[in-house]
Amino acid sequence: MKKKILNNWGLKIGSLVLAFVIWFLVVQIDDPKENKTFSGIPVVMTNTGLLDQQNKVYEVLDNTDTIRVTVRAPQSVIDDLRASDIVAEADMSKLTEINTIGISLRVLNNDVDSIKANPDVLKLNVENKSSKWVSVRYGATGEVAEGYMVGSVQPDQTRIEVSGPESSVERISYASVEIDVSGATTDVSANVEISLYDADGNLLILPSVTKNMNYVRMAAEVLATKEVPIVLNTVGTPAAGFRQTGEVESDYSAVMLAGSASDLAGVNSIVVPAELLNISDAQENVSTVVNLREYLPDGVRLADSSFNGRMQVTVYIEPEVQRTFDIAPEDVSVINVPQGFEVQLSDGNEGTHELRIKGLEAEVSVLQENALAATIDIAGWMEEQGMEKLSPGTYSIPVSFTLPENVQVEEPVSLRAVIVELEES
Repeated sequence: MKKKILNNWGLKIGSLVLAFVIWFLVVQIDDPKENKTFSGIPVVMTNTGLLDQQNKVYEVLDNTDTIRVTVRAPQSVIDDLRASDIVAEADMSKLTEINTIGISLRVLNNDVDSIKANPDVLKLNVENKSSKWVSVRYGATGEVAEGYMVGSVQPDQTRIEVSGPESSVERISYASVEIDVSGATTDVSANVEISLYDADGNLLILPSVTKNMNYVRMAAEVLATKEVPIVLNTVGTPAAGFRQTGEVESDYSAVMLAGSASDLAGVNSIVVPAELLNISDAQENVSTVVNLREYLPDGVRLADSSFNGRMQVTVYIEPEVQRTFDIAPEDVSVINVPQGFEVQLSDGNEGTHELRIKGLEAEVSVLQENALAATIDIAGWMEEQGMEKLSPGTYSIPVSFTLPENVQVEEPVSLRAVIVELEES
């Protein structure tokens, strides 16, 4: 029996080797090894408190905190493997002098043949930690509804603290927030995200910088607007021989007001008290400064915040100018003569009569003698005299002239009028 077992031992060993090879091939055919690559695997940093103890901060460079991982394992393992099964870590205690950390990899609950990362190191920028306070600039964006304006904008914070790498913090000049008031007709409030800017007004995107708050509460006042005229009146009379030209010059003839719709409803003008423009005994132009804000109703303001309400007002005063015209009877028209009567004008051997007028030079100088429209109104004269019936005779009747409003006759001109009653035919 022993002899049989020991016989052909080489053949028997060969059979065992062949059996193993066949078994190995069967296993490989049934569950072959495969490679699988997973993208977007995050790298978890550990022991980051070590930098905090040194008052330093870090910034990941070149997006090396997100890697591609290739796993080699049997197909049965690969088929069930998920990206969430892969753990990538970078231990801050292993930071090198060139600010890199080797990335360690493991697979949860599975055995794999190999696992590789690309990239396989985490690149960092390590700096001293810095903090500072910056001012918050604020404003509104968008257009309110037509007929409205933004009265004021106010955030609940005007300064914030920023912290992070020293080089990044130094770039920050100010923070800014803007509230959207598009189409608004009433006050607007909202939580608004804070943005950071450099000294040139460029928006900064600094993931490594933290703020002590990311939002501020803002309120925007929205007011109705209305344009109204400015009414300027004067009081008093210029000195003898002088007149007001009628021109009152001011920096503004109208102004835009702002307030609630109800407060503006009853405001149709701004009336400046006449006492401010007193021209009594004036012999030259009268100028004064008027503060319109003093005459605004409660709840109403000037819409233009850059306008302080003060404006210069000038009342123009000029000396009177005199001029003389010769008026002859033939230059006078007789009107409204009662039926049955005739009126004949006579110069009474006096020739022409002088018409002396006075007024502003601009109006007096342009008058033409043939444009004076001299008339004698018989009916009007009878009414002034209380005459119900016209009687024949010779009368002195005043002459009327068509003159500009600010031109006056110094002495009335009267002509002798002979009134004749006509005989009935």
